[in-house]
Amino acid sequence: MTNNDILRRLRYTFDFNDSKMMAIFELAGHSASREEISDWLKKEDDTDYKNCSDSTFARFLNGLIIENRGKRDGPAPVAESKLTNNIIFMKLKIALDLKAEDVISILELADTSISKHELSAFFRKTGHKHYRECKDQILRNFLKGVQTKYRSQKSTEKPPAEEKKGFSWE
Repeated sequence: MTNNDILRRLRYTFDFNDSKMMAIFELAGHSASREEISDWLKKEDDTDYKNCSDSTFARFLNGLIIENRGKRDGPAPVAESKLTNNIIFMKLKIALDLKAEDVISILELADTSISKHELSAFFRKTGHKHYRECKDQILRNFLKGVQTKYRSQKSTEKPPAEEKKGFSWE
């Protein structure tokens, strides 16, 4: 999966507009213009398509973490210059404040079954003997499950009650 692909999926899942995307980048100390974001979101066969680099996408993920979890004390996290599926998976897990059980249930929404031990192998350090590389299929299914969970939550939320002259229409 490409960074652009994941960026498109996250934008759709959480219904981010251009201003929200720019604000998320800004939280991580990166100024992204509306045009840059538009070019990153285009399909690869479009002439204006631009590749979203690993460091740029890492900044977006860091901004998403800050947006959802709040700013951490101490120095701001440094954006990685090289991203792997494992790092992306970990950053999304942190941004969405998910526990192992939550991740497993999200994967099940995409018809993917995985044990807690298999899952923990994705989040280990690279040199660890139980480390396992996260393949595109796992990340794709995780994003599909996230989309199923969070898009359906948005559509089932009730719109705010209309108010007229001090009373509610509910």
